[in-house]
Amino acid sequence: MTPDKRDATRPAKPRLDTPVMYLKGVGPVRAEALKRLGVATAGDLLYHIPHRYEDASTIAPISSLETGMQGTVIGTVVSKGVLPTRKGLRIFQAVLRDDTGMIEVSWPGQPYLDRTIAKDDVLLVSGAVRFFHGRQLQPREYVNLGKDDSGTAKGRVLSVYPATEGLSFKVIRGIIDAHLDELLPLVSEYLPRDVLRSAGVPTIGDAMRMVHRPTSLAEALEGRARLAFEELLFVQLLHLRAKALSRDVRRGIRFENKRALTTQLRAQLPFTLTGAQARVLREIFADMCSDRRMQRLLQGDVGSGKTVVAVFAMLLAMENGYQAALMAPTELLAEQHYGSIGRMLAPLGIEPILLTGSLKTKARREVASRLAEATPALVIGTHALVQQATEFSRLGLVVVDEQHRFGVEQRKALAAKGELPDVLLMTATPIPRSLALTLYGDLDLSVLDERPPGRQPITTALRPEAARSRVLEFVNQQLGLGRQAYVVYPVIDESEKTDLKAATTMFEILAADAFRSRRVALLHGRLPSDEKDAIMRRFRDGDIDVLVATTVIEVGIDVANASVMLIEHPERFGLSQLHQLRGRVGRGAEQSYCVLLGDVSPDSRLRLDIFVGSDDGFEIARADLQLRGMGDLFGERQSGVPTFRVADPLRDELLNEQARDAAQHLLAADPELDSPANAPLRAVMGERYARSLELFRVG
Repeated sequence: MTPDKRDATRPAKPRLDTPVMYLKGVGPVRAEALKRLGVATAGDLLYHIPHRYEDASTIAPISSLETGMQGTVIGTVVSKGVLPTRKGLRIFQAVLRDDTGMIEVSWPGQPYLDRTIAKDDVLLVSGAVRFFHGRQLQPREYVNLGKDDSGTAKGRVLSVYPATEGLSFKVIRGIIDAHLDELLPLVSEYLPRDVLRSAGVPTIGDAMRMVHRPTSLAEALEGRARLAFEELLFVQLLHLRAKALSRDVRRGIRFENKRALTTQLRAQLPFTLTGAQARVLREIFADMCSDRRMQRLLQGDVGSGKTVVAVFAMLLAMENGYQAALMAPTELLAEQHYGSIGRMLAPLGIEPILLTGSLKTKARREVASRLAEATPALVIGTHALVQQATEFSRLGLVVVDEQHRFGVEQRKALAAKGELPDVLLMTATPIPRSLALTLYGDLDLSVLDERPPGRQPITTALRPEAARSRVLEFVNQQLGLGRQAYVVYPVIDESEKTDLKAATTMFEILAADAFRSRRVALLHGRLPSDEKDAIMRRFRDGDIDVLVATTVIEVGIDVANASVMLIEHPERFGLSQLHQLRGRVGRGAEQSYCVLLGDVSPDSRLRLDIFVGSDDGFEIARADLQLRGMGDLFGERQSGVPTFRVADPLRDELLNEQARDAAQHLLAADPELDSPANAPLRAVMGERYARSLELFRVG
């Protein structure tokens, strides 16, 4: 498009729905880059909020820095390089200069910065000043301002925006700053006045000015608080409305606790239920025996006994003449449930039904025939349960294991197979209660916070790169005792952009050297599904000694004989992800071990020490959220579920409580939010979360 033609189509004055390409200073190339950031219109640009700030109002001259103080400086890179240490740690160092002097800046364990920081770049650096062969600044934060410091906003707060390849935060800041004055008047307030007043947050126009052009860090935080509050309010409104609909409109099956099959199972179990299991069963049975439909989330750490609880619930449905279905995310996990639950129910004369995609046509017909009969049954399967060809005669209870591995639509499809069956979702991903009530506020929540007695704790340790040979020898000793081991890497292939060891490369090295006398296999997410399943089955059956893998093993493998989990580059994993990986071992009677291997930065060591020192998944999850934000804790993003761009339900706990209170008051007075005062609020919710009210509940 020629400049003349583009100018001819550009509106005289932008509106919030004006395509961003037509804003001055953007154009087609930058518009394409902005699209990758979710910015398509002028309104999207306004809501592209800085993800952090640097306080350039407190910039110190380099010459004034003294050992022991915290400082922020702006300087030009005059030299740089990567220095190895005797222990194998690689340190990126740069020398910065301003008008008053020079200082060395050091990033231990981050040699990749050599590819992103160039000579003559201008850096804004904040951190502690230490003495190490002279003054040295160890950055807590840094911002690369490019090749010059013009427009670095010395003397005020510097907004740092989420950026993308080909479009730096500095360019984005310039675009937003150029259009802010004409965009701000276009924003109309949509939250009711009494809600703003009770929450103590500014209007939307003031908040936008505060986050994009703050005069102080305090003002930036005040503007952010408004945007976080409204996100939390919208989600609370959606959840509370969904819960009200499911309770009041959708009546469910009223089961009767006949104490027939459930009592038989309790008598046959070789162990006593924990107090937490008994409490959760009371909550589930109370739901199932009411006339409202159960929609409950069961949270339990690895090894807390969720499956046994689910079996009791399914037996309650069966003793009332109904069918119960348990859906697992992988065929291997479905088969494991089929085996373990089958053994548990054998004394009761009950044989579960297995339904997976790999069943032969004849077997599939037999399963279909049994499900078509109006007789009690317990069926365990994968996504094959939700396929159109699968018909249930009398489905009364749906249990979804590792529910975050399924999309909302899949869970909804299974729940729609019967006449409003009760729904129990299970997850081994620990989520602090305050956060769970936000993410799953439309569901009732049960928590298994007690482990069955007798489980041996897993010995966990962090070892440096220098200990590699000793660590591998220890793994070999365990293998010599007849055990099996996992070795996990953060990436599949090596890349020029990182110095990370990769699963494919290390598989070849380990198989040819340290584990040359062992049976070693490679498992990662890019392998075909049938090949992945075959490898996991061979490992389960003891035909593989060492499984070199990525996090594809995080869920779905239960091998009692595996006693060692070796994780390389542990700093690249979230704490909750590490906890899930550690949960793959310690499932048998033997002592098990989790070893983190690699040289890490001081900050990473502090984080990993939390993991090494605790086996409480909820404690680890809370620490993970505080350190990293929600990030990848919940796995793949689910369609239709509102995500938080600004808010953090854990860090913003007070705002979250205020949002929940405000949502309850709004819906109590106006359940449909259709009064004139609430019309703007409803309109904005409709634009942002068009399908969420329906998708947020399962069924």
